[in-house]
Amino acid sequence: MGIPTITELTRDSKNYGNIVEEMVRIEKKVFPKHESLARSFQDELRKKNYGVLYSQIEGELVGYVMYSWPSCLLASINKLVVKDNYRRQGHGEALLRAAIEKCRTRNIERICLHVDPLRTSAVSLYQKLGFKIDVLIECYYSTDRNAYRMYLDFNDA
Repeated sequence: MGIPTITELTRDSKNYGNIVEEMVRIEKKVFPKHESLARSFQDELRKKNYGVLYSQIEGELVGYVMYSWPSCLLASINKLVVKDNYRRQGHGEALLRAAIEKCRTRNIERICLHVDPLRTSAVSLYQKLGFKIDVLIECYYSTDRNAYRMYLDFNDA
């Protein structure tokens, strides 16, 4: 198996359309309908202060991370997705680290994200990279699914 490469998605990216189509397919497969950005993916990509990094191995999309910086001090990890057959191989960590570095270059002071507490491997990954649990938000995803709001302060790191 080849070495993964992490690339920033821009309109000028080679195979932009194909990459976005594959991301939409992954969105539909991985996330419940009410959490998926599949219908609004193109709109998300057009937003100001929005970034997407993706990982490929030998041309195959492995996963992606979407992040935004709504203010000059705060960023948010909106999605972190790795295809099922590539999970637990370090791809999610590599994507998250790359997104954190992009935020660092913008002099962001805090990165926030939301994660279902039952996704223990995701929670563990975020904690491994320095994220702390801020609060449990009940019924965040649905009436029976909560979320941790987690944060990473660069001043603490």
